Amino acid sequence: MANKDHNAISAADHERITKAIRSVEKRTSGEVFAVVAQQSDDYFYVAGFMAGLWSLLLGGLLAVGATLWEMPISLLMLALAQLASFGVFLLVFKFSPALRLWFVPRSIAYRRASNNAVRQFLAHGIHTTEDRSGLLIFVSLAEHYTEIVVDAGINAHVDQSQWDAMIGTLVDHAKRGELADGFVEVIEAAGSLLEKHFPPQGGQQNELDDRLIEI
Repeated sequence: MANKDHNAISAADHERITKAIRSVEKRTSGEVFAVVAQQSDDYFYVAGFMAGLWSLLLGGLLAVGATLWEMPISLLMLALAQLASFGVFLLVFKFSPALRLWFVPRSIAYRRASNNAVRQFLAHGIHTTEDRSGLLIFVSLAEHYTEIVVDAGINAHVDQSQWDAMIGTLVDHAKRGELADGFVEVIEAAGSLLEKHFPPQGGQQNELDDRLIEI
């Protein structure tokens, strides 16, 4: 996924996405919601833990190097070197939050982003639609993570592989710095699936906001 600055969502983009959602919801009783997060966690403690491990590793390498080069080093000096490197890491993380993710394993970053997607799904009441036909399109920029979360009613009719294909489309657009275009295309694709299984009903109410939320 491209740098988040290249995927800034303008006011015009918000309007395009809102129009896409409203157009889709005229053809289906399903509900579409979109969220883009700048980052799903601050990762300070995770990065700090990993930095601690790196500091221990650096201390071990220092000890091995001192032995190979026959340069005696005391345990006190070794411990001080490890503490100093750990302190430097923490200072860097405190004043340069963007660097924290460099020290976070991708699996942890993805898990935090996925947990955030579920939190957004619940926080915005997407699980409370009458037919359990709510759908969330979620992007977390810092983690380069995209997920589509669907409620039980949709999950019973649509195979996960179809959502995975849409996720791939959104990721491809984001890599090119065209996140808004990706949202519009995926919203339309999701609408085509929803209208097959959740046709519009007379007197149906709009249960969710027709817009993209930025957090």
